[in-house]
Amino acid sequence: MQFARVNDVTIHYQIIGGPADKPVIVFANSLGTDFRIWRDVIVRLAGDFAIVLYDKRGHGLSDVGQLPYSIDDHASDLIGLLETLEVEQAFICGLSVGGLIAQSLYQQRPDIVRGLILCDTAHKIGTAETWNARIEAVENNGIGSIVDAVMERWFTPAFRRPENPAYAGYCNMLARQNVEGYAATCGAIRDADFTNAAGKIAVPTICIVGDQDASTPPDLVRSTAQLIPNARFETIRDAGHIPCVEQPEALTAVIRAFIDFALHGELSP
Repeated sequence: MQFARVNDVTIHYQIIGGPADKPVIVFANSLGTDFRIWRDVIVRLAGDFAIVLYDKRGHGLSDVGQLPYSIDDHASDLIGLLETLEVEQAFICGLSVGGLIAQSLYQQRPDIVRGLILCDTAHKIGTAETWNARIEAVENNGIGSIVDAVMERWFTPAFRRPENPAYAGYCNMLARQNVEGYAATCGAIRDADFTNAAGKIAVPTICIVGDQDASTPPDLVRSTAQLIPNARFETIRDAGHIPCVEQPEALTAVIRAFIDFALHGELSP
């Protein structure tokens, strides 16, 4: 396991080397998960690209840090980690809140960003009322009290079968996250709004969404793509909010094609 001290927070990360002539891809995971959600994408990309994975503050094996959080705090952590790892430019692939972090990182340090891969995310996610209700629920009753409702938004009915051991595993991942870190990140999502900033993004960008995503539905993700100059938009069939778990092969193919397009101006076969 690899750890770095960034902004007085210990960050858990993993770096996988790749060819020197290929870009780095940085993966930022969703609320209530750790970087293991990317495994089935990473095994399909390893060896072709250098890869950085990390647990944002308050998640996985990273420190909770000082409360409250903002999305800019999360982005500052990622910037500090990339500086520590001497990553000068990268494609930033962010899922859900990870996509908000990617947008904030671009605002703060556009020089680091070769392109944005915004998965199941938006310029603004949810309302103050819904996030405040979520925070109250987990602070009063624990994360376990919301697992069933969240899973209905994360995964398709086909994945949520009781006999599917992976479904039970992802329920465990959510339920075992730190309550303070989870609630603080809910507050950061509540307060984040990149509606105006989206129009100023000037790097290649793709917005990707599972066709059955109930957290950031396809129409919302499409509206984000429409705000970003020249952004591409793709849907992943038979996937909910976390296509890297449900449809990793399809998501990997979209990521590869987008990077080829961003680097060479043409889509790969």
